[in-house]
Order: sequence, then structure tokens, then C-alpha cells
Amino acid sequence: MQYSKELEIKYDVDVFVAGGGAAGVVAAVAAARQGKRVFLAEATGCLGGMGTTGLVPAFAPFSDGVNTVASGIGFEIRQALKNTVPVNSSEWGSRWSTIDAEELKREYDKLLKSENVDFCFFTSVCDVVCEDGRINAVIIASKSGMFAVKAKVYIDCTGDGDLCALAGGEFEIGDENNCVMPGTLCSLWANVDDSKAGGGQGRYIEQAYNDGVLTFKDRHLPGMYFRRNSVAGGNIGHLFGLNPLDERSLTETMVWGRQSVVEYEKYYKTYLEGYENMILCATATVPGIRESRRIVCDYMLGFKDYLERAVFDDEIGRYCYPVDIHVMNTDDEEFERFSKEYDIRYGAGESYGIPYRSLVPVSFSNVLVAGRCIGTDRQMQASVRVMPGCFITGQAAGTAASLACETGDVRQVDTAELQAALKMIGAYLPNAK
Repeated sequence: MQYSKELEIKYDVDVFVAGGGAAGVVAAVAAARQGKRVFLAEATGCLGGMGTTGLVPAFAPFSDGVNTVASGIGFEIRQALKNTVPVNSSEWGSRWSTIDAEELKREYDKLLKSENVDFCFFTSVCDVVCEDGRINAVIIASKSGMFAVKAKVYIDCTGDGDLCALAGGEFEIGDENNCVMPGTLCSLWANVDDSKAGGGQGRYIEQAYNDGVLTFKDRHLPGMYFRRNSVAGGNIGHLFGLNPLDERSLTETMVWGRQSVVEYEKYYKTYLEGYENMILCATATVPGIRESRRIVCDYMLGFKDYLERAVFDDEIGRYCYPVDIHVMNTDDEEFERFSKEYDIRYGAGESYGIPYRSLVPVSFSNVLVAGRCIGTDRQMQASVRVMPGCFITGQAAGTAASLACETGDVRQVDTAELQAALKMIGAYLPNAK
């Protein structure tokens, strides 16, 4: 069928940001701090994406063990949280910090309000008007109906690269068979005695599988992350076979995820000390997606760059998280593959550069990407996808978008000027002049 409708141009701004996760929030703030008019559309009822709606229980490291690599706006947010875990430490275990999702939601709200960023919840990009490599408008679906937004520069912070894909942009996804690593339905638990709970939470997985407690012998168990007052966030279980771009697959895996959490509750109560009285408080309202589209950009950051601790003339930040491609299935060989790859880690003070070109889609002249969907190969996406990585690329995209507003061409941004502007907001750029 064909369908047409006359739409109101409800917002005409300098910068439009699709998605209010970690990357989208800091992109919007960075552009607003450059004096630009910004509108951000977020599909859910809160900002923060995986760290809030998705109940991902912990931040990845902001530090390489020596330097605060995820410095700037994201680090401001981290410092604002009332958390007892050190925000910077050279010890791997304490470099992680557990998330109070409700507190984080409020911090994001306050930040966007204080920076005069215009944003709406329950608004999704459902179509894009594009001509000759330029986006002319995005179409938004909302409770009040559909409307259009026009901007000088558009930033795709959807995680899945939805804006670019809807506009017909080039992208890659998953492995050679287009399969992506599984997601996880994260959860929140009460009555966990962390004084008794030790490490090695997955050491009884095979026994539990043989005992019929678990459906899958999934040896890769990221586990529980402890918060104050006997509360724990669960990153437990995998949603195998998930297609993050298909609503039927998303539906089926959410249903399975809620059943799987009950299995893991029995596992923890049966085999592990400190969890005997645990109570399930909530499961996330969206699945924790680890891998989706990678937008093809002017430079595709690759695993070779990770191994070489790459430095770029146009780098907009540096990061250090390991290559973290979760197990694709429950085979023992696949768990060994994961373990060996994840063990390719940096020493203290080591990091890789992220070039501006990896935020510039080849298909468009007035679009930037930030967060999980930037231009990388599969292994590098598995490193940069975590929240501090999204903060780094988000603030770069927002700052670059503000500089591109005059010409409307993101490739006309002077990278030296961009780096200087990023340094002004605290970005870690040791190689910039």
C-alpha cells in the first residue's frame, strides 16, 4: 500500500540528536554548550539507554589506570553520582562502578535541563527524508502523532544506527553471517549478602545444567554487581539468537529472558553463598543489546588499531576497554575463544585513538554518528560500545556538529579547531597539538 500525510515541521534547529542514551546525552550537551539550538528525541521514558532503561549494572572503566581517558562531560556525570566506588583507580576490580539507575536518570534530566537542551521522551525516528547524500528532515512518531524535525546537522546516537539506515546509508552488522553476539536481560535484586558472596559466580554452571536447573550450559556469566543496602544488579544469562533489528525476535527473546532470570535465581540460591534470600525486584524493559549495526564511515577503526595503540592526527579521544565479544553459543570451544580474546588487555596507561573520520558516515554530508554504531570493525565495536566509550564519541560528535552548522558539511570541520574545542570541555587528547 501507499501512504502519504502532510506533516508539521515542529522543530527547526541547529542540531538534531536521535537517541538519548549515553552518547546522545553528551552529544546534545556538547552542542548546546557551543551555543547551538538542539532537539533530542528519545524513544523511551528516560535518558541513559542501557545504563537506565536497560539496567546494565556497572560502568566500564573511565581510566586506563593512569589517565582519565573518558574525561569531559561523561566524567562530570560520573562524578555527580553519589557512589562509594572510586571513579578512578588503577586496580581493575575497583575501576568498575555500580549504577543506581534512578539516580542516573535524575542526573541526566538535570543536566539537559540546565543546558537548555530541548528533548522529548516517547518520540522515535520512524523515517528520514534524504536527497543527494543530505538529510533534509527526520520524521518522528509520538503520542501526539507524526511530525517532522529539520536541522543543519543530524547525529545518530540510536545505538542501532537507525537514523542512518532509514536514510539508506551503508552499514555492516555482526560476523560474516550477519550474526550478532547475544544480548542480556539485566535485572535488579534485593537481599544479597555481598559480605559472603565471592567471585567465580559461574563455577557451578556445568553442575547446574546437569542437575536440570539451567536450560543452557552457558559458562560465560558476567554476574552480579553489588550496590549498597544489599542490592545487586544482575548481568546474568544470554539471549542467544537475538536479532536486534527484528521486532519479532526482540519480543521472543524478552519473553525468554524473563523466564531465564528465574532459572538463574534458582542457580544462585542453590549453589552460591550470600544469595539464599535474594529477591527479584525488576527486569529491564529493554534487552541489553551488545552488537548491532556499524555505520560505514570515512575510516573504519579496526582491531589492528587496537593492537597498535593507534594514534591519529584527527583523533577525538582515546579509550582502553578490552575486545569483549561475548560467547555466540554454549560450546566449550566458543567459551575458550572468548576467554583468550578478552585477555588481550592493555597495561596501565595504554589506550587507542578514535579518529573523527570514524564518526563521519560515507553516505552523508550532514550526519555524524556516536556511540555503539560508529565506524569500526566487529572487534573494535566490542571495545568502544561501553558507556565511557559512548561518552567520548558523543561529546566529539556534538562539538563537531556545532562547528559544522555554518557550512552544513561535517567534512568541512577543521580537526585542529575541533580538538581545541574538545580540550576546552575536558577531553583527553594527549596527542593533539
